[in-house]
Amino acid sequence: MKRRILIIIGHPDPAPERLCRALAQAYREGAELAGHSVRVIDIAGLDVPVLRTQEDFLHQDVPGALKSAVDAIVEADHLVILFPLWLGTMPALLKAFFEQIMRPGVAFFHAGGKAAGFPKGALGGRSARLVVTMGMPAMIYRLWFRDHGVACLRRNILNFVGIRPVRETLFGMVDAADAGQRETWLKDMRRLGQRAA
Repeated sequence: MKRRILIIIGHPDPAPERLCRALAQAYREGAELAGHSVRVIDIAGLDVPVLRTQEDFLHQDVPGALKSAVDAIVEADHLVILFPLWLGTMPALLKAFFEQIMRPGVAFFHAGGKAAGFPKGALGGRSARLVVTMGMPAMIYRLWFRDHGVACLRRNILNFVGIRPVRETLFGMVDAADAGQRETWLKDMRRLGQRAA
């Protein structure tokens, strides 16, 4: 089954040599080779304002510079979100991006249009893959830190708005990786892109 894939590169540093960008490109190559259509959003090039009040979150429109990102998420069947682990979780710019995008009326809604009661996700029917790079061993992050920053994104943002299943691919000890290890990771990403699940 051919899928519409949206790749979100969540590294705030625009330097082209960042591993997240290479992993995203490898995934894209694999997905396009398998016939999937792919769009890419690189948040390093976006103007993402920080939300400061609940009133803004609930009643302000998505900023104009991010409306095409909303359209891309709505049109996608599968999201691939890549980011480096910073202080145990996603970088602040990526969090700000999700706060702007995952608003009421866009990503979830309340029954009857009221802000009372439990909200319902509006982005069901989509799946996601989180690809996270980190300086520590991935197994330590999973076992000792209980995957807390990644789990927060999966549960509290993506599952909340209806996106499931959400799978994870963690790459640890990236600063110590040699060229051979990096090439293995790129091959893994191409395979994941071909499967697009």
